[in-house]
Amino acid sequence: MSTFMAELLGTMILILLGDGVVANTVLKKSKGENSGWIVIATGWAIAVAIPVYIFGPISGAHFNPAVTIAFASIGKFAWSEVPMYIIAQLIGAFLGAVLVWLAYLPHWEITDDKAGKLAIFSTGPAVRNTKGNLITEIIGTFFLVFALLGMANTKMVDGLAPMVVGLIILAAGLSLGGPTGYAINPARDLGPRIAHAVLPIKGKGDSDWGYAWIPIVGPIIGGLIAAVLFNVMF
Repeated sequence: MSTFMAELLGTMILILLGDGVVANTVLKKSKGENSGWIVIATGWAIAVAIPVYIFGPISGAHFNPAVTIAFASIGKFAWSEVPMYIIAQLIGAFLGAVLVWLAYLPHWEITDDKAGKLAIFSTGPAVRNTKGNLITEIIGTFFLVFALLGMANTKMVDGLAPMVVGLIILAAGLSLGGPTGYAINPARDLGPRIAHAVLPIKGKGDSDWGYAWIPIVGPIIGGLIAAVLFNVMF
């Protein structure tokens, strides 16, 4: 399998399970309706860990443009490969969101909550504040990238690393997810937001493109700061 397909399929699975757990808690008459933030954070952690197990040996399992750019900035990944990885990640994220829409097809029409429908596909602020929201995404992605790089400092038995990656995502969600929903991944937000915009979802409302730049720019800045700082320290 090519690295392009590994990143595409891995990101697709990540979004299928990640956006899927949000759909399970938000959509009317879903078995998991109103199950809450702990379920969402746990679901996202598992959503990241599983494709890392599958595709990590092939592509390195970035599934995140902020990670790809951060690693390239300190020489841990070739800049020539960055555009291809990001394209694969965006396509995979879009396709994963489409699969979530199909998986919950009967539930969209009976759900009136426009904001909830958008939240299944993309992130949004609990309190809309441009500076504060941007800072939150910078901090969250700083933690993510710094932790991913720092994992190499501890010797692990084979097969443990993807589980640790999942724990990093769980920690980010539980501790830092409240203000913005912790995108910490431009593809995770942009691909599904495009899907929300183009899919025929009854009563879906606006895709909130005015906010969309924050979960793109914030994670890239946070990832770059983390990578540079880690490289200086270690």
